Amino acid sequence: QPMPRGAAPATPMSSAVGPAKPPGAMGPKEVELILVKEQNGVQFTTSALVTPAGHTHPSGEQRETWSKKIDFLLSVIGFAVDLANVWRFPYLCYKNGGGAFLVPYLLFMVIAGMPLFYMELALGQYNREGAAGVWKICPVFKGVGFTVILISLYVGFYYNVIIAWALFYLFSSFSAQLPWVNCNNTWNSANCSGLNATLLNDSHKTTPALEYFERRVLHLQDSSGIDDLGLPRWQLTSCLAVVIVVLYFSLWKGVKTSGKVVWITATMPYVVLTVLLLRGVTLPGAIDGIKAYLSVDFLRLCDAQVWIEAATQICFSLGVGFGVLIAFSSYNKFSNNCYRDAIITSSINSLTSFFSGFVIFSFLGYMSQKHNVALDKVATDGPGLVFIIYPEAIATLPGSSIWAVIFFIMLLTLGIDSAMGGMESVITGLIDEFKFLHKHRELFTLLIVVSTFLISLFCVTNGGIYVFTLLDHFAAGTSILFGVLIEAIGIAWFYGVDRFSDDIQEMIGQRPGFYWRLCWKFVSPCFLLFMVVVSFATFNPPKYGSYDFPVWANMVGWCLSLSSMIMVPIYAIYKFCILPGSFCAKLAYAITPETEHHLVERGEVRQFTLHHWLVV
Repeated sequence: QPMPRGAAPATPMSSAVGPAKPPGAMGPKEVELILVKEQNGVQFTTSALVTPAGHTHPSGEQRETWSKKIDFLLSVIGFAVDLANVWRFPYLCYKNGGGAFLVPYLLFMVIAGMPLFYMELALGQYNREGAAGVWKICPVFKGVGFTVILISLYVGFYYNVIIAWALFYLFSSFSAQLPWVNCNNTWNSANCSGLNATLLNDSHKTTPALEYFERRVLHLQDSSGIDDLGLPRWQLTSCLAVVIVVLYFSLWKGVKTSGKVVWITATMPYVVLTVLLLRGVTLPGAIDGIKAYLSVDFLRLCDAQVWIEAATQICFSLGVGFGVLIAFSSYNKFSNNCYRDAIITSSINSLTSFFSGFVIFSFLGYMSQKHNVALDKVATDGPGLVFIIYPEAIATLPGSSIWAVIFFIMLLTLGIDSAMGGMESVITGLIDEFKFLHKHRELFTLLIVVSTFLISLFCVTNGGIYVFTLLDHFAAGTSILFGVLIEAIGIAWFYGVDRFSDDIQEMIGQRPGFYWRLCWKFVSPCFLLFMVVVSFATFNPPKYGSYDFPVWANMVGWCLSLSSMIMVPIYAIYKFCILPGSFCAKLAYAITPETEHHLVERGEVRQFTLHHWLVV
């Protein structure tokens, strides 16, 4: 008697009471009566010993779940809301027509951001595996699982360094006078001019805050370029070690520990942003800054670059394509409403970006008035905003040390939960793929964080910022867009939108509407294909300030980028080689879910029918 998929995983179809799980598996058991509906309407009942619903893997294995629903939501929000929400979005908004930038941003959010976010959450929750394991639904695409795991690993190599810088600044802020206020320190150069000087216009002069970052924190003056790195600086190395230790103890027990850490790391930034906003709007010039942030210039929408930047921001700010959403949602209860979660968390992410713009621009307006320069001279994005411009603004306030401590605590909490997400993607993805690692989660987590630490040491040398810039430029640019594109094609076209919708209906009791199915099948893949082409076409080699990278460094960067993307064809070729039979049989097995391989033997291959490709 055919059973509805997932109705009673691993339950024997007989009236006898049989074990629901392999012998030796632990976990609470209860007797459950299951109604199994036959296709002709006759109903059979079967009773079996099963684990409480929501905790079992379709194969009958136990899978831990989040202690509370809120742990999951906070983890997803904490991961998606990161430093880029503070240092990238407000600047893009200001540069690309203020309020008008919200038009392309919200459009891409609705047609691509949210559908892809929803798709990843549903994919992880239904299949209850990490980024590679979920591809049992279409084995030939498993390579893309390894692509996203590799990308998350590469990002970890440099992302933790930003958190280490923030920690360094935090320690430096515990002083009566902030060390980036004046020019009479040992690290300052002859070009340094005090905070009160209005010489920002003079290209040869530098501010104490800039010199503090480049000469005190990074020791950039001791390196001539990426081929002259030097040894790791002990101060930054110790900050990095602290970050790694915090990450390890947040992750070692899985979602039971990380779900508690995010109670602090995901909520703290909102408290701090609010406090900083209340302080910011009282400063002279703040209102002018906010007006500039929101001033609507619809003519900017005629410029293609504005649309491209909005699309790029959507792709990277939601955190789709790192395997993190899949990993997090795989620990959900089977019947959790992932549709509602996707809407809530993606909306909160965008609102946070918008809100942080007020915090940033109230201070930038104040800086521009204080130094008597145009706002666009002060406005910048990237690390320069949070490690140079903002600390400089804070230094001029009464009680500056307290404000600095508050600000850098916010940067730490913004960074740490995003770093935790990336690591969790790698750990869950590999543990689910290589089952023997399940028993050794603590050791495997240690291995991952220690190897990340060792490679990150290149970024805390004298020329570390060059390695950092190179990694930042290549690790997750084109490759992440490519990964999500393959993911979307694999699910919407090969696995099938109708099949995917059935899975979602089985979990939450309602089918995704026509709009979502249309986006998954046509709109999002076209959007992503366009983004991949654009990212190749508009490629600019990385730069740091006036430093141009040598050709070999760009080659290394491209190799890094391609090393994750190449997993897709390599795995597909490998899969074809190991499958039995003729080419057609191999193809059928490669694109049919593993649970349906018995149908292939009978010659029933859904993907070989026209209906499969046309249905939405």
